[in-house]
Amino acid sequence: TTEIYTLSLHDALPISRQHIGTIKRIPHRRKYKMRKVKVAAVQMRCTRDVNANIANAEGLVRKAAADGAQIILLPELFERQYFCQERQYEYYEFAKPVEENDAVKHFAKVAEELKVVLPISFYEKDGKRLFNTVAILDADGTNLGIYRKTHIPDDHYYQEKFYFTPGDTGFKAFKTRYGTIGVGICWDQWFPETARFMAVKGAELLFYPTAIGSEPILSVDSMPHWRRCMQGHSASNLMPVIAANRVGLEEVTPCEANGNQKSALKFYGSSFITDGAGEVIQSMDRDSEGVITAEFDLDELERERFSWGLFRDRRPEMYHE
Repeated sequence: TTEIYTLSLHDALPISRQHIGTIKRIPHRRKYKMRKVKVAAVQMRCTRDVNANIANAEGLVRKAAADGAQIILLPELFERQYFCQERQYEYYEFAKPVEENDAVKHFAKVAEELKVVLPISFYEKDGKRLFNTVAILDADGTNLGIYRKTHIPDDHYYQEKFYFTPGDTGFKAFKTRYGTIGVGICWDQWFPETARFMAVKGAELLFYPTAIGSEPILSVDSMPHWRRCMQGHSASNLMPVIAANRVGLEEVTPCEANGNQKSALKFYGSSFITDGAGEVIQSMDRDSEGVITAEFDLDELERERFSWGLFRDRRPEMYHE
């Protein structure tokens, strides 16, 4: 935490002529705190090789950390290709309890070594239920807890209801070493309720790990719409949004187990970071792997939220169907 000072307007009050040169005024100083944090979004391709994907992700995390990033976001379900493009019962075996998941275990050590916060997306098994989950690894490698994806899509080649039970954790805010963060997962980003609940619970930054690309049935490029939704969440809650997406063409080979489905999704990347008013200040293209970063003063963002009065003027007792 850094402290800065600004001079009060009272410092400009006039003094009498006879005192000029004899009286040295002591400025009235107003103290402001600064809590600066640097965030990053990672954009990457995903193969069918889990170990290769984890290694690739680690390399990009290290690149972000070398640039000073303290909270680093990886894409949704980056351990594998997006298996929800097809339905295969054997893919249920990908799910593991949080303490056994390969990526969570691996990146707990990386987080501790680099002293960075890492929200890690993974396929979770909890008893007889399977979830699309994020584990929040603090800068000492400790798992601060999990969030389970609330909104589960079911569309052509985004067949997540086949694999995931709707999350039961509710929306959460996690107090990390570098600030309080909220994390929604992919389809959650289309719902303003997700962002608002995380903000009301105390989040200062909103993170969205994502796996989204082409719409094989609809003749539409959803990328601009996708971005505008999250820019709106940023503007409405007066806090930055960080979104990390994958890139690359992922194809499904027909087989008996998937009903001889043949399909492909081209993930369009376009990962981005907004400022506290929804303006995109860092972004990536649709094809490249890499890292983007941005630095924010969390205390200045908090002052902005108070000055706008949006949270003061909420009427939750009126918000019902």
